[in-house]
Amino acid sequence: MAISASQNGTDIAALLQTAPDKYVSLGDLLKYNKPDNRDLLIQTYGDQGITGFLELTGATRSAGTADEVQYWEEGRLHKTVAYASATNNVVTVADNDPAVIRNNDVLLFPDGARGVVTAKDTSGTTFTVAPMNGGTAIADASAGVAVIIGNVYAQGTDQPTEFYNTDVVKRTNPFIISKESYEVNGSQATNIGWINVGNGDYRWYVKGEMDTRKRFMNQREMMMLLSQKVDADNVALADGVTTGSEGYFSAIEDRGIVAAGTFEAVSGSTALAEFDEIVLLLDAQGAPSEYAMYVNRQTSLNIDDMLANGIATATTAGLAGQFGAFNNSPDMAVQLGFKSFTRGGYTFHKHDWKLLNDPTLLGATGHKFKGAMVPMSQVADARTGVKSPALEMNYKEANGYSREMEHWVTAGGVLGFNNDTKDTARFHYRSEYNLITRAANQHVLITS
Repeated sequence: MAISASQNGTDIAALLQTAPDKYVSLGDLLKYNKPDNRDLLIQTYGDQGITGFLELTGATRSAGTADEVQYWEEGRLHKTVAYASATNNVVTVADNDPAVIRNNDVLLFPDGARGVVTAKDTSGTTFTVAPMNGGTAIADASAGVAVIIGNVYAQGTDQPTEFYNTDVVKRTNPFIISKESYEVNGSQATNIGWINVGNGDYRWYVKGEMDTRKRFMNQREMMMLLSQKVDADNVALADGVTTGSEGYFSAIEDRGIVAAGTFEAVSGSTALAEFDEIVLLLDAQGAPSEYAMYVNRQTSLNIDDMLANGIATATTAGLAGQFGAFNNSPDMAVQLGFKSFTRGGYTFHKHDWKLLNDPTLLGATGHKFKGAMVPMSQVADARTGVKSPALEMNYKEANGYSREMEHWVTAGGVLGFNNDTKDTARFHYRSEYNLITRAANQHVLITS
């Protein structure tokens, strides 16, 4: 009888072409040769991390101990009166504020006329003004804003019965909780691939875990920049979603300077006029003299064109104060990728912002946001006088437990973790954080 042996699996003999007429070269003897593999993983899109903006602009990490952070901002020291109309020297208040004006206050109107408040109604919505020049210059004035320049009293009269308080605004911002996970099963955790994912490691799941962590960090920074508070009364929230938190851009949109369509023209004179408009607005807000500009590539090129046309000066020699944010070192500014110039007594350090250039993020075609201008100074708290950075990141922390960046692994024996029964290793990430934007009126958001 014939005796033969067989085995399960690939028939090795079938891979061999045993007769010389079956192959044309020795290299064809085997169908499967080991590939000439290059194990370097190429960063096709460069470094895709976008974090670092908040640290570089002076933000600090603080320990949050409640569900929200509260802070205080003072109002204007001097008072103005917004009026809807002025007819025959009777002025109607625009905002219906009964405490906005007092008898004997002296007002300066937009056309230069000065008048003394002689009477006001009980509701404070209208008052009568006597022109100081004896004429009728204040009569029939259109809506506008009058400045209270002081007051005047007769001899022997009593003190004012009313007084002005400097406004102090209480602001609050809740914390955001963000979470992410990544999972690999035990079999895949032991598979070796062709690609060196870093430090000589050829396990592909390591690359997946690193990308998940970087994506989580990027998204956490974007939430601090772009998050909004939610109107819970008018917006249907998903289960478990809080009221949201105010991000950096939202704070500027609400109470800062929004420069729409600025620097989009390539004309140097047009760009200069737009830039001067921003400078005038900053001056009106008592802004500090030094700013960091983070802009997308096109805006950066347009500003470069403005400077190249000789309209603004890029000369910084001998002006050490212009580099206060860089330890008065122009070299440090250059090393960090900043280009500096001055205009109207202000110094601007321009830098490209990767977040605004990545086409999968805010660099998508037609996206609204083009850049931001951040004051590089500390802001004094209205209540305590303590100085803090204009931007401040906060993370929850108490008694040694920090929720800045929590990371843990659950697994059923996979990778040495024995706290579950499932044949997987699951990587978890969690952070509880928020961002405070102090003096948002001094920040600029550049949009299309």
